This record gives sequence, C-alpha cells and structure tokens, in this order.
Amino acid sequence: MKLTKAFFEEIKALIQSARATVSRGVDLVQVHTNFEIGRRIVMQEQKGKDRAAYGEVVIKALAERLTAEFGKGFSPTNLKLMRLFFLQNQSRIGQSATDQLGSPGKSQSVIGKFNDLGKGQSVIGQLAAGKKTQTLSAKSPADEIGQSLPDQSAPPRPFCLSWTHYVFLLGIKTPDERGFYEIEASTQGWTVRELKRQFDSSLYERLALSRDKKGIYKLAREGRIVAQPADILKEPLVLEFLGLEERHRYSESDLETAIINRIENFLLELGKGFLFESRQRRFTFDSEHFFVDLVFYNRLLRCYVLVDLKLGRLTHQNLGQMQMYVNYFDREVKTADENPTIGIVLCRQKNKALVEITLPKDANIHAREYQLYLPSKEELQRKLVEWGNQQEANDE
Repeated sequence: MKLTKAFFEEIKALIQSARATVSRGVDLVQVHTNFEIGRRIVMQEQKGKDRAAYGEVVIKALAERLTAEFGKGFSPTNLKLMRLFFLQNQSRIGQSATDQLGSPGKSQSVIGKFNDLGKGQSVIGQLAAGKKTQTLSAKSPADEIGQSLPDQSAPPRPFCLSWTHYVFLLGIKTPDERGFYEIEASTQGWTVRELKRQFDSSLYERLALSRDKKGIYKLAREGRIVAQPADILKEPLVLEFLGLEERHRYSESDLETAIINRIENFLLELGKGFLFESRQRRFTFDSEHFFVDLVFYNRLLRCYVLVDLKLGRLTHQNLGQMQMYVNYFDREVKTADENPTIGIVLCRQKNKALVEITLPKDANIHAREYQLYLPSKEELQRKLVEWGNQQEANDE
C-alpha cells in the first residue's frame, strides 16, 4: 500500500501540534515556577530587619546554591526578575500561592493549581479611574490623569505567555499599560519581537488618544476590542518597517509598493481582523476609470476598508474622492448582510478643521496621519496628559 502525501501531512501536523503544545506547557510551568520562587524570596526578605541588605544576602546565597544544584538560569539578576515578577502580579491571585500549590514536599501540579486560582483582583484603567491608590510601579506622565484601582469584578488573568515575554513586560512601569500589552500579546499571538515593536511604536498611547475615559478603562482591562469603526483607528500609523527614509523623495507608488512588500507588517500595524484583498482596485463610471489604492476587509466589523495613500498635506478633494469610493463599494460591492464600507485617507499631514467642515459627523470617512519613524513615547504621553486635562475641563 502506497503512503499518500495527505496521510503523511496529517501525521506530521499532529506531531507538530503536540510538540507545540508540550513546548507551551513547559513555558507555562517555568512562568508559574518563577512566580512562586519570587513569592518565596519576598516572604524570606520580610523576615529581615534591614530588608534591603537582607534581601541582597538572601538572593546572593540562593543564587549560589541553586546554580551549584541546577546550573545556569539562577543568577542573582534572574532571581531579582522573579522577585519583581511576583511583586507586579501578586494582585492576580486571591490567596497565597502556598495555599494554592501546597507546602514544599507535597506533590501537586503547578499548572493545574495556578489555573484553578480563586477570586482575585486585577488592575483596571489607570487613565479612567478617579480615585487614587498606591501602586508598586513608578509613576509615568499618564498617572496625572488617574491611578490604578483593583477591579473587584474581573477574574484574574491566567498567565499565557512565555517567560521571555514576561521579562520584557517587567520593564513597563505603568500597570495598565503593562496589562494592555500582555492581553494583546496573548490574544494576537505576538512573538517577543512583535511585542517589542508594538511597545516601541507606542501602540497603547496611540489607541488611548482616540478614546474617552471609559474607552481607556476598557483598553487597559480588556485590550483592544473591535466593535465599531472607531475601534480600528489609531494615529499616527507608524510605518518604520517600510524602510523609506524621510530625507529621500518617494512617490505614492513607492509607498504603495513598499506596503505590499511588507503586507504582513502593515496588517499588524492596522490591527485586529484585517484581511488584504487587492491593490489598485478598478471601477468605472461612464467609461472613466478610478482606482482604490488598497482594499482590505475587516472580518470583525464585517465590512470593507478602503485605504487611499496621499503624500503631503490632506485636501478636501482627497476626502471627496474617498467618499465616492465608499459610495461605490456600498452600492455595488458589499452584500446586504455586510456593514457600511469604511474609508481611510492615509496622509503625511492632515488639517483637523478641514476634515470636520468637509465631512458630516456620522461619515464613515477618516483621515489619519502616518510617519516613517517610531514616535517619541514621551511626546505621546504628554499629549495624553493634555487630553486628560481637556476632558476634566469639559466635565466641569
């Protein structure tokens, strides 16, 4: 009997899936074990009168003994990371890890016990909260808008990422921003490299600037939920991965080609639910041809998303042209059970007043700026503080 290719591929996929599951399980065991090591270091430190000095002695002695017993991976630096990991995440469990895992010597499943953790508290929208509480993290400029509060209703999030992911997340000082990136990395399956790029591009701040306080609250607690057209928009779009330099001249065709060549990166930058359909999509009116630069479909919003690329300053003609494209798709392309088409004019510089006077308030047309370099996180955080002050003034 001849071995068919389809049969072989089935078995191959099964083995690959099993190995991936085992690898993920091993990662989670490491994460939970490191959390528990960190907790026990903190408990031991609390026994010393001079906690700072005593803590250093504890970590150094523990590192030497563990390295002698198990080899690499237990340096003082790594043990300090485990300690910080516990301190940043201790609110995610409702009772002590000793109660959950059992005392040393008892045979218990680490993953099983952590997955069964009882009720706990998680951090909610720092920017949305009105009350102030102390946090373990240093303040950022965004702290001026509000402080983190425990969420009494939301269940604790399980650990879902690798230890390498969490080591990177440890460097994010604001709890809500850290929680946002953890949720997004988990739900979107980001690699550590993709997680770092999204952080470097200030994704959290860019999304927060387009939301009200309630929206920021949900962003920090639930991640990016796509339920309406505004949820897919951020500004600016950061296209540093295209490799187009600011000082060199390039055309709209060059920009479009660069995007197509890096379409996976562009889809990641656009966000959740985007599928690429076509470039230079042609349609005809009275023998005159028109072309939409890029056509996408968002499966979460169940609608077409049209993108027109413009260099330089936005004009009202650009907006009018996009309105025509959207009208055509709504009347000739979309089906009755799909939602209205969204149009995005992607430009280097927009005039907010021009957009507001040109388009009706309920228009499905949006102008968004793009830039070819990673934004300054400090600048975006300053804008976020300014936005928060404006919101407070409006509320009064």
